[in-house]
Amino acid sequence: MIFIRSFVFYLGLILSTLIAVPITFILLLVPFPTRFRLVSNWARFNLWWLGVTCKIKPRIEGLENITGQTSIIMCKHQSTWETLVIQLLFPPQVWILKRELLWIPIYGWGLATMWPIAIDRSSGVRSLKQIVRQGIERLNAGLWIVVFPEGTRIAPGKRQKYHPGGGMLAERSGCPVIPIAHNAGYLWPRNSFLKQPGVITMAIGPPIQSGGKKANEITREAEEWIESTVATLPDPRQLCIK
Repeated sequence: MIFIRSFVFYLGLILSTLIAVPITFILLLVPFPTRFRLVSNWARFNLWWLGVTCKIKPRIEGLENITGQTSIIMCKHQSTWETLVIQLLFPPQVWILKRELLWIPIYGWGLATMWPIAIDRSSGVRSLKQIVRQGIERLNAGLWIVVFPEGTRIAPGKRQKYHPGGGMLAERSGCPVIPIAHNAGYLWPRNSFLKQPGVITMAIGPPIQSGGKKANEITREAEEWIESTVATLPDPRQLCIK
């Protein structure tokens, strides 16, 4: 049954992507905030469809920590699930991502229209300068910046060194960082076709002010909050779906 539910979910995901990507090109002349809100209905549909087909539901904590100030979001990265949810929580937004994602047929083409900060991770200092330069431009334009500081999806119970880009952007821009923890990897594992039913908890932390702090200090504060919070989240496979 889990295989069938997962298969049906992916059918909806693929079909909705085939519909959404041409729309992103049609909307290129629309101001970005409006375009983002329209295109993010793709994420809204797929989260709903995920609940219908795979019985995966969200539980969001800390919504009161989302202020009106445009900020840098540092989010734990375990699955694809969180990339959908944060689109609905922090509009309009852009992502810092590896440029290879833009080469994915259809999906990557649509992603390229959403003004991402696409970096070459092998370029070192040059990519950090790009993050700061383009990140400040987008923050000044009123856009949230989404950073997955571990750089790739990490299995539950594991952790990886946090990269400095988000912290450096916070230091140079003076904008706060909002840390986000969750446990989506238990139900939507990396590189797994199967989706387990349950309730994913996402916790949004208090803003970390960047004034007077160095990039490594900001990154460390975000990492400590995220990792300590992840360790306290309930097992999503054990929560009842209402």
